[in-house]
Amino acid sequence: MRGEDEASFLAAHRAMAAEGVNFAFGLEAGMSWSDYLQTLEEWRAGINLPTGMVPATFLVAEVAGEIVGRTSIRHTLNDFLARLGGHIGYAVLAEHRRRGYATEILRQSIVIARAHGVERVLVTCDEDNIGSITVIEACGGRLDTLVRTEPGAPAKRRYWID
Repeated sequence: MRGEDEASFLAAHRAMAAEGVNFAFGLEAGMSWSDYLQTLEEWRAGINLPTGMVPATFLVAEVAGEIVGRTSIRHTLNDFLARLGGHIGYAVLAEHRRRGYATEILRQSIVIARAHGVERVLVTCDEDNIGSITVIEACGGRLDTLVRTEPGAPAKRRYWID
């Protein structure tokens, strides 16, 4: 991300928040854009990680200069990520869905994960998220297990990509 991305990034963050999705990991109220970018760079390097976090690369996806989505690529797994979160979490803004962006975001995220030494990539999604199931399987995901989280909530589908 660059300095000029701030307004469009914050707009994407607000749009995804309305859907209950955290688009901007680590962004705190009142935080300056430069401090946010510095935080992301530190987290990528494994510096000043909050409790429960692992080193991760956070990137936005742009098409023709417009933000269409984002990805968070975790370089390693902790217990929570190994069970429910996986190595890669991605999101596409509603107005850009069903255009193949999620598939491309995941494909490129797998390349980055491998560059960080991840040989087998774990990706998860809710069992009722047909779009993500399709994307993960198109990228070579093989269903491993379903994990129940809490009563009434959809189970998590755990996929491995070799």
